[in-house]
Amino acid sequence: MCAIPLSTDAMRARLFLPLTLLLAVGEAGSVAAQAGDPGDVDFVLVEKAARRLTLYSQGRAVRVYNAIQLGGAPVGAKHFEGDERTPEGRYTIDYGNPDSAYHLSLHISYPSPRDTAYARAHGRSPGGMIMIHGQPNGWAAGRAPGDWTDGCIALSNAQIEQLWETVGDGTPIEIRP
Repeated sequence: MCAIPLSTDAMRARLFLPLTLLLAVGEAGSVAAQAGDPGDVDFVLVEKAARRLTLYSQGRAVRVYNAIQLGGAPVGAKHFEGDERTPEGRYTIDYGNPDSAYHLSLHISYPSPRDTAYARAHGRSPGGMIMIHGQPNGWAAGRAPGDWTDGCIALSNAQIEQLWETVGDGTPIEIRP
């Protein structure tokens, strides 16, 4: 689990962040490409091996984030609760949580029915609460080192603020190996 769940109303609530945060690049080298205003993001692509998250609008890459952080065992698809892997496949960003244990979080719709069936066939739970989020609340040293989540995708706090403003509920996300 990566974040603390809230009521439906609180989860759907989005914080207003100043436009200056949207324009902030964040850590040096963490945003490889910025093709202007991302506009309406309609697709998110995560490439685990490349440590890259790309935002798309109308089929065009509009923002790229490098150096994303993953689960503690990043190679391979998530199959079971506690395996510390980040899922692979097609999901949806289905809600945001402004009050998570991390600096903002966007929930990914894992597990899919297929993920659940696989885990149950092996007598296990698929887990859940997979998020894209910032750094742990109270973490003052920039970014936590290495791959440290339980299967989530972690960004810098400035990066998650940008996603928070540009990625809406219902946005498709594909997570590739």
